[in-house]
Parts: sequence; C-alpha cells; structure tokens
Amino acid sequence: MPINRPQSMKNFPSSTEGVPQIGDLPRHIAIIMDGNGRWAKKRHLPRVAGHKRGLESVRAVTRACIDAGVSHLTLFAFSSENWRRPEEEVTVLQQLFAMALEQEVDRLHKNAVRLKVIGELNAFNPRISQLVAAAEALTQHNTGLTLTIAANYGGRRDLLQAIEKMVQCSNSPMARYSEADLTEHLAMNYAPEPDLFIRTGGEQRISNFLLWQLAYTELYFTETLWPDFDAKALSIAMDWYRLRERRFGRTSDQVADANCIGQLRPQQSLAS
Repeated sequence: MPINRPQSMKNFPSSTEGVPQIGDLPRHIAIIMDGNGRWAKKRHLPRVAGHKRGLESVRAVTRACIDAGVSHLTLFAFSSENWRRPEEEVTVLQQLFAMALEQEVDRLHKNAVRLKVIGELNAFNPRISQLVAAAEALTQHNTGLTLTIAANYGGRRDLLQAIEKMVQCSNSPMARYSEADLTEHLAMNYAPEPDLFIRTGGEQRISNFLLWQLAYTELYFTETLWPDFDAKALSIAMDWYRLRERRFGRTSDQVADANCIGQLRPQQSLAS
C-alpha cells in the first residue's frame, strides 16, 4: 500500500541508493564541537570559560562557511546524553544557549542565514523554546547558509521517532517502506547528507550524532580543541576533504572513469 506523504517534504538524494554529485566544496558540514572543558582546564579556568570561548569559534566557523559558499552547517551543541553532566554545567549550557539566541539571531538574519534547531527542546527552560521559535520564524525565508543547531538531540531517538511517524502515515501496517519514506520524517529532512564531518578535541567517535545521515560522510578528526578551532582550522579540514576519493561503494577505477566522463564537454562523446 502507498504511504501518505506530506507534499511539502523535499527529499535529497540518498548516498546508498545512488551516487550523488560531489565537488571540491562540501555542501554540508557537520561538527561535534568537543574540547571546551579541557581548553578551560589547561588554563586553570572553570569549564564555563571554555564554553563561552567556544561561542567565538561558532561565530568564526559560521562566517567562514558563509564566505566559502557552504550551503549547510550543522553544529552538535548538546546531546541527549549530556544530561549526565554535572547539574551546574548543564544549567550554564542552557544559559549560554539562550544568550546566543538573544544576541546572535539578528546578525544571522542580516547575513541571510536560515537558523534551524533540532532536538527535544521541551526538556529545556521554556524560554529557550520561545527564542528558538522566534529565531526560526525570523530567518525561515533566508536563502544563504542553513545553520542547524542540534540541542538535546540523539541519533537513535531521531530514528525511532521517524519510524513511528512513518508507520502512522502508512495506509497499512504491512506496507513496504523505502529510504525516502523514513528520511522525510527525520529531524533533518530539509538538508542533504553531510559531505564532511568534523570532530574537534581528539576523540574519534560520532557519539550518537546523525546516525542515518553519516553513512557515506567523510570523517575528519582533529586534536584541536573547539575554542581554538577557527577559520584556518576549517580551511585545513576542507583541504583534507578535497583530497578524499569518495567512492560510494565503487572501485577507484570506476571513480576515475566517471571523472573522465564528467570532464568531457557536452558535444564530446566517449568514442571521440
């Protein structure tokens, strides 16, 4: 039986169902901003000092993505597992999130940035939900960079909720589902899959972040702590990305052949 789909949903090509078009510039960059606490500890400062300094890196990286022409930037600000941290730190993180929304949204709007926030916001202070709703409404028609903040987000929970919604939209419990049926119900159904994933701070794991979307993303890990990550560090990561051979299940020879075909001018044929 067919599934009733919202007409407003736009699904981007899947990297497991086809070979997406790629270029030297990553269209979508996703970042786990790790190392704020260690940055502060190295300087004998309270952890909150690292989180505050990390906001400067958010500004710098967002600006660099705008300048480079990246279309989507997604930042993992607070995971569904971060509630396990000390209560005082969680409180400070919520305060910083609210402060950033109050102080940065007008600047983002002036730069044509569309702001989106994914995650279960009802667990936060109600003021945060109000600020998020106002920010998304203000920037919803902007056509520049789409900046997504993942707050109280977990990849597994995202998948479970998407499955529940997909089944609810089905005309039959015995329906056969496709990737597209599920993808349209994920929190980031409005964005292409990330081309480049960056994790700062030296850890080498994805920590329950965008589990579905990272299937064929290039994973870049750096020892640089997030408060030290700036436009230059982002440029280094993007240079690394340009050197990657993105095969999507193919062999290197197939990639080379496809690149040769792509370089032919429209009037040329393979026989010429």
